[in-house]
Amino acid sequence: MRTLEKLTLGIVLSLTGLSSGFSQQQAAALTAEKITDNIYIVRGGVANTGFVVGEKEVAAIDAEMTAGSAKQMIDEIKKVTPNPLTKLIMTHSDGDHVNGLAGFPKGLEIISSIQARNEMEEAFKAPNAQGLQEFLPTKTFTDKLDMVIAPERMQLIHLGQAHTSGDIVVFFPDRKLAFVGDLVFIGRDPLIHRQKGGTSTGLIKALKAILDLNAEKFVPGHGNVIGRGEVESALKSLQEKQDKIRSLIKEGKSLDEIKTTFGIPTAPAKPGGFSFPSIVEVMYLELSAK
Repeated sequence: MRTLEKLTLGIVLSLTGLSSGFSQQQAAALTAEKITDNIYIVRGGVANTGFVVGEKEVAAIDAEMTAGSAKQMIDEIKKVTPNPLTKLIMTHSDGDHVNGLAGFPKGLEIISSIQARNEMEEAFKAPNAQGLQEFLPTKTFTDKLDMVIAPERMQLIHLGQAHTSGDIVVFFPDRKLAFVGDLVFIGRDPLIHRQKGGTSTGLIKALKAILDLNAEKFVPGHGNVIGRGEVESALKSLQEKQDKIRSLIKEGKSLDEIKTTFGIPTAPAKPGGFSFPSIVEVMYLELSAK
C-alpha cells in the first residue's frame, strides 16, 4: 500500500484512463479566468487551480502538477494584481494538486486539513519527492477553518473520508461559490484512494454536504465550472452504482462477475503497467469488507 500511495502522489494522470484530455491540458499554456469579482480559476494544467485577490494579499488554491506549471500560475496571478501571494490552500494530497509546490516561493502559509498534511508527509519521503518536504502545510485544521482575504470571506470545510481522507471544500459564502477539488468528477466515475482512507460511502456523504452548502457554482479539480445539477447527477450516479453493487454482493456475485456486469475489464494490468482500481472494485471491496 505504501508503494501505491507514493505512485498516487507522483504519477502522471494520463496513466489513469483520463489520458487525452488531461495530457492536452498539461501541454497548454495556463490562463487565469475570472469567475466572479476577486476569484479566478487557472486553466491549462493537469488539474484546476485558482486564486482569490484581496485588498492587500492573494491566496492560491492548489499548486499545479509541476514546478514549471506553478511558476506559470504565479505569472498569471501577477497579470491580475501586484498584491503579494501570501497563502496557499491545498484541497487534498494528490500529486496533480501538490507536486507543483516546489515552484512556489518559500515562506508562504500553506493550509490543509491535518489528514492531507499527514498524507503529504508520508508521500514526500519518497526519494524523488524529498524536495517537497520544505513545502508541507504550515497550518492545519480538523473540521472547519474560517478565513478572510479581505474583503472575501472563506470557509475551509473538511467533509471526512471521501476521495481521500483529507479532502476539503473552499467555500465563498458571499459568492455562493465552492472549490471542491476531486470530490466531484463530471463525465466519468470518480477516483477513490482507499490507500489514503477514501471511501465511496464517505464520498456520497460529502456530495450531499456539498449540496447542502448555499452554493450555486462549483469548481471541480478537473473540467469546467459546474452548477448544482451536475453535482446532483454525480451523486445520483454514485448512489445507484453503490445500490446495484450491494444487491449483486447479496446475490453472491464475485468481483469479476460484478465488473463484467458494469462492462469493466477483468484482466490484470500488463507487466510494468498501472491503473487505479475502478469505482466498481472500490465499492465491492468496501461493501464486502475485503
